[in-house]
Amino acid sequence: MASVFKTPEGERAVREHCFEMVRQWPSPTHHRLATREGETFVTEVGPRDAPAVLLLHGTAANSAMWSSSITEWSRRLRLLAVDIIGDAGMSAPSRPPMNTDAHALWLDDVLEALSLNAVAIVGISLGGWIALDYASRRPHRVERLVVINPGGVGRPRNVLLWALPLLMLGKWGRHKMMEKIAGKFDPDSSGDLSAAAEFTSLIFKHFKPRKASLPQFGDEALERLTMPLLAILGGKDVFIDAQDARLRLEGNANNLTVLFLPEAHHFVPGQDAMVEAFLANSAAPVSGGR
Repeated sequence: MASVFKTPEGERAVREHCFEMVRQWPSPTHHRLATREGETFVTEVGPRDAPAVLLLHGTAANSAMWSSSITEWSRRLRLLAVDIIGDAGMSAPSRPPMNTDAHALWLDDVLEALSLNAVAIVGISLGGWIALDYASRRPHRVERLVVINPGGVGRPRNVLLWALPLLMLGKWGRHKMMEKIAGKFDPDSSGDLSAAAEFTSLIFKHFKPRKASLPQFGDEALERLTMPLLAILGGKDVFIDAQDARLRLEGNANNLTVLFLPEAHHFVPGQDAMVEAFLANSAAPVSGGR
């Protein structure tokens, strides 16, 4: 399989940074699982007897993106952070077609290797698309589902028109791209966001991003989402029409809670307590929702 990084040196830099970040999580266990799409890297934290939760990151990212949430969530949950195949993590570079059941079959292999019959799933962006795809194909294997600005539901926005030119402008361009995705921030005032921006800049310096649009889910696929579903949507998301995503989910999903945040961007900080409560099957107040 061809590498998804521009150079071997760049691949090594990104993977070493990723591993150093997940190594600092509380008592992590690392798994290298054999799947039909090649090796899949999973980092596990939390009590083994707690509810199992699969974490699926966004594109041009890896499991390290969960670092700001992992300590809090791992107190009551068994977290399994998966490096998605074909992305900027430590899994195989395989990028099977998105308009098939290939990613669902891959996740079947992941769950089999982890000896899990069913799990809860949290996915953001591309990870949200994979989570929804799997849940619509395997509803009996998904106990609860959280998606944060997922692809494939609301009308997609043409990101390449502005993202590719910015990527050609070096560090300044990568910083401006991060602002469009996460909103403006002061690098000196937000440790977590500044670290995330620095790592994202490193990834985009060395990574070959996906260029194909994610397939849109039909109404019949969304109607198969029978499990409890929490959707967190940012009204200023540059990748999707979040209002359209909200209307489609409300019109089709069966057991839905929506948190729509009009001023939020693609990254939606500050929702950790709500997500944890939802995953732990306890009530959590929702503001700005349905």
